[in-house]
Amino acid sequence: MHSDVRIRVGAVIRSGEQLLVVRHEKDGRPYWLLPGGGVEPGETLEAALRRELREECRLASVAVSGPIAIAESIAPAGHGGRHVVQILFDVRVPRGALAHVSSGDAAVLNHRLITPAELADIDLRPPIARFLARYQPGDPFVALGRVWSA
Repeated sequence: MHSDVRIRVGAVIRSGEQLLVVRHEKDGRPYWLLPGGGVEPGETLEAALRRELREECRLASVAVSGPIAIAESIAPAGHGGRHVVQILFDVRVPRGALAHVSSGDAAVLNHRLITPAELADIDLRPPIARFLARYQPGDPFVALGRVWSA
């Protein structure tokens, strides 16, 4: 089966020790992603990230560093041939900006700040909770390898 590779950019946004995640739903099942989304043809990774943060979170004034990590999600046989390469960036937002996060994207149901301990309790996609719990700004780039969650 042939499938197209989708490139997705994601933002690691912290407020103190908490991390911003975005709730999505597919077939009635909720799951959580880092804010971000797909890269459109002709768009740079950073431009895509900035566009997605404006659309999903109404965050316009951000400082982007990275990339800081890459993860590859390849569906096992029988799961529709999905192949997503996710490139993560460290993103800083102005103080107080996360208090007013709202979405204009119909697929996004809500946002939540969670603690590193809460990462284990949510369906995070891709499943990179261990990386997110230990990541600190300035850490070297890391290739997280092949990850998948159905």
